[in-house]
Amino acid sequence: MGTSRNVERRTILKAAGATAATLGLAATTGCGGDSGSSGDGTVTLRYAWWGGEPRTIAIKKTIALFEKKYPKIKIKPEFTDYEAFWEKFQTQASGGNPPDVFQNAVGFLRKYDKRGVLLDLKSQADSGNLSLENFRNGVLANGQVDGKQLGIPVGANTMALVIDLKAFEKAGVEAKMGWTWDEYFAALQTIQDKLKVAGDTGYFAIMYLYDLYLRQNGKAFFTDSDLGFTEDDLTQWWTDGYKRVKSGLVADPKKIEQVKPKSGLSAGLAASEFTWDNFSIRYEGEGESDYGLAPIPTTDGKDTGQYLGSLMLSAFAGTKHPKEAAQFISFMVHDPEVGKIMGYDRGILATTEQYDAFKPTDANNKGVAAYEDEVAKAGVLGKITPHPSGADVIEAAFLRLGGEVAQGKSKPADAAKSLFSEAKAAFAG
Repeated sequence: MGTSRNVERRTILKAAGATAATLGLAATTGCGGDSGSSGDGTVTLRYAWWGGEPRTIAIKKTIALFEKKYPKIKIKPEFTDYEAFWEKFQTQASGGNPPDVFQNAVGFLRKYDKRGVLLDLKSQADSGNLSLENFRNGVLANGQVDGKQLGIPVGANTMALVIDLKAFEKAGVEAKMGWTWDEYFAALQTIQDKLKVAGDTGYFAIMYLYDLYLRQNGKAFFTDSDLGFTEDDLTQWWTDGYKRVKSGLVADPKKIEQVKPKSGLSAGLAASEFTWDNFSIRYEGEGESDYGLAPIPTTDGKDTGQYLGSLMLSAFAGTKHPKEAAQFISFMVHDPEVGKIMGYDRGILATTEQYDAFKPTDANNKGVAAYEDEVAKAGVLGKITPHPSGADVIEAAFLRLGGEVAQGKSKPADAAKSLFSEAKAAFAG
């Protein structure tokens, strides 16, 4: 599947006018409290999410819309940044008191389903309290585990290559749909030779990119219950990456650390960086160049290994108000006005009602939408790789160990062995 034709100029679009805050980098404080019912029949649901101030402002507007339509259901918000969210949620889940509805991601579905925390929303759909219709590009399947609907997507995104458009143009290299890894690295070598800047910021420590590479080669990062590759596979991936650090093709990891939280790409330390397409909003706000989305390199000139990931909403299996929780989720993923308010903050809107209602006006959001449309039309999108219980722990370990390899603190073979050891413990946990 796929196509070898060049990406049209409209696809590699300039990103404009965004700030890092939109990525959820600005932490906010949460508030606790129990859900329940009042004497007048009013039900209160706790709703928790992670993200920055812009997301919180938008979500609170959508809550007000919901409460206007459902005056007997009140929503109590809880919000924080990503790391603090999951630390708090772990404690809440262990104590049997998680929020009624909460933002979720695929890496946590099996983990908390295994612990009996997640409500199977299929029963609520069967009862007419939640619509499972009109989800785009098969993204609804992201929330399904073992025949259960444990999450309802609110947005969709896919991995992309963000490039410094000026650097690519000055070096005379072009990003093409279907280009191979060899062609990609050759382009980066040309950039390094002509512009004296590294080609990439550190691709080999990104778990989701390695997943795409594995999928291109008939494997995957995860199976339903284990890792889908060998220590030798990972050793080779990290060995190649470290060689490119030593040669200067990949940016010096120490310099990358020094500019954080700014990206190495927007800091001018490299000409490209792999990330989720909807995260590309950060670069124009941080950097001084022009940035655009380019295709994922391939092994065979066709298959990128891509799929649509998503943020989603889940409900607590022990909620006292499953009907109202389902009605709230359904409203949040289908109501057109909610789509207009949220925009692409959590990815391209997942349902046709919201996708059709929101018309992006800025170049960046238009670029993200055009990129996902181009990828979908290329026919390369597959189904998301299963994520077993413990996937969240392994993702963090992959990033940390990959960073140690990049800095020369750990040999690739030793780091791969550690990853498999930590994965074994995570799966057993």
